[in-house]
Amino acid sequence: MPSGLDLPCTEDPELFFAEAPGDVEQAKALCQGCRARISCLQGALERREPWGVWGGELLLRGTIVPRKRPRGRPRKEDAEIAKAGEQAA
Repeated sequence: MPSGLDLPCTEDPELFFAEAPGDVEQAKALCQGCRARISCLQGALERREPWGVWGGELLLRGTIVPRKRPRGRPRKEDAEIAKAGEQAA
């Protein structure tokens, strides 16, 4: 179904919310030539989008992260932050 916008995210929207790191990188690459890339990213940051690829960047909890980590054990720093938060509560 043509949208009239001719944006890469309209072809396979689910790719821009993928779980697999390889799919996320593919979505980010598709954004690079998009004419709406900058406004898309600005809007997503303003709205603090919870997750997904927006304007060629991966957002998690409203902030840009460099890459998607595969599922599994959390990073040591993340585990320490969570533990400190539990002890403070």
